[in-house]
Amino acid sequence: MLRLLGLLALMWTFAVPSFAQEMPADARAATGGAQNLEDIMRRQEGAKIDDSFRSDLTGNPDVAAATTDQLGTLGGASDPDLWRALRYNAADITTQVRTPAATTLMQDGGMWWLSFREGPMLKIAVYLLGGTLLLLTLFYLIRGRLRIHGEKTGRTIVRFKAFERFGHWLLASSFIVLGITGLISLFGRKVLIPAFGHETFSFLAVMSKWVHNNISWAFMVALVIIFVAWVVHNLPDRTDLRWLARAGGLFGGEHPPAKKFNAGQKLIFWSVIVLGGSISLSGLSLLFPFEINLFGHTFSTLNSWGLPKLFGLNDLPYPLSPQEEMQFAQLWHSIVSLVLTAIIFAHIYLGSVGMEGAFDAMGKGEVEEQWAREHHSIWAQEVLGEPANSKENT
Repeated sequence: MLRLLGLLALMWTFAVPSFAQEMPADARAATGGAQNLEDIMRRQEGAKIDDSFRSDLTGNPDVAAATTDQLGTLGGASDPDLWRALRYNAADITTQVRTPAATTLMQDGGMWWLSFREGPMLKIAVYLLGGTLLLLTLFYLIRGRLRIHGEKTGRTIVRFKAFERFGHWLLASSFIVLGITGLISLFGRKVLIPAFGHETFSFLAVMSKWVHNNISWAFMVALVIIFVAWVVHNLPDRTDLRWLARAGGLFGGEHPPAKKFNAGQKLIFWSVIVLGGSISLSGLSLLFPFEINLFGHTFSTLNSWGLPKLFGLNDLPYPLSPQEEMQFAQLWHSIVSLVLTAIIFAHIYLGSVGMEGAFDAMGKGEVEEQWAREHHSIWAQEVLGEPANSKENT
């Protein structure tokens, strides 16, 4: 008997896939519009399913009339019709809560969002941040610390005023706190619960969310301060091309002439302004949910321009439910933050252990004169009142 059951199970294992593949196109008609075996098999495989045959049934008056006698005093709509109407946002819902998302009771988008957070998003963070740290470590081991080549003079030049340093350190400290609390909120369930348990993680998660939400205002204020203070010095010019052509002397040789900020620092500045501004905007949409919608209109515009099809993709989803707006905002906020964090890793490295004398610029506000001549020769000549070198300024 056991052998017979085993043989039948084996036959079923091979028969089901072939049966699902060979079903005729109108096979669903035989089920009265319900799911068939092919739908079930595709759902188990994680494949995308066209469920319009279900969503089209919501709110169908003919279906409701046909079930009146069957359900008697329970009403004219069956439970499947009701739940489908709720799922596809086709039900006529009345609620005392007057918020944009109050009438959306079921929303499938949360599943792919959760899967992306727990899978691809975690890999992006590990590869991006871990890879950046690994590359910086290898660069340090191979190149070593960038030393001051000439003889130190013992004289210093004022590099940054107190207001500039305040804006920088406010931005830096708030970004570090936001980064730590953001990682706890994003990956804490996956990493911290197995290590410390649910109760400890619950405390850390609640505290992190409160700190993250409130420190964010300091970050946005600091972003405005550094933009106002340094935007004039970070406009591109011809000296940047020479600096980039020689990679700033990071791999050997003399450092190319530069003004107050070289091309590398300008790239970091505009990365902070653009990416930090994007993070702030998406953060505001998360702080004030359902009031700032960033993606629905953007997706609609991109679809009208035909950009997705230009890359061989389907149209971007539109319209979006309020919950979907929040989910896209959260993913965008996280991904852009991870990219900016990787850039800041490189900035921290060069501003500390990677380059001799660089930390003094923000630590003390003054730099060794010889350091200024080697790294920012054009700026040093201007500050010291020396005649400009025509070759360096072209």
